[in-house]
Amino acid sequence: MTDTLEPLAEEYPEATPYIQQAVDEHGEEWVLEHYYEQLHPLGRVMTMPEKDELPFYDADEHDTMTKEERVEMYQALAAYRENLRTGTKPDE
Repeated sequence: MTDTLEPLAEEYPEATPYIQQAVDEHGEEWVLEHYYEQLHPLGRVMTMPEKDELPFYDADEHDTMTKEERVEMYQALAAYRENLRTGTKPDE
């Protein structure tokens, strides 16, 4: 684990390896850009930090989503996956 993520390891011991793997594979910027789609959903099975808790998050350069915005995004993704699964278009 890099020194950058050590502060997370104590509070989020299960999540830190997943975040570290994503950083190693894609870099910090990718993690920040794709956090809500790729990593934050792991919060269903383990405690995940909020995006602004990541040590490399900079409020001047990056945005976060409100809980309501995340719910809306996840609902849209679920509807999209259901449309793919059933082969239907929205509102059919």
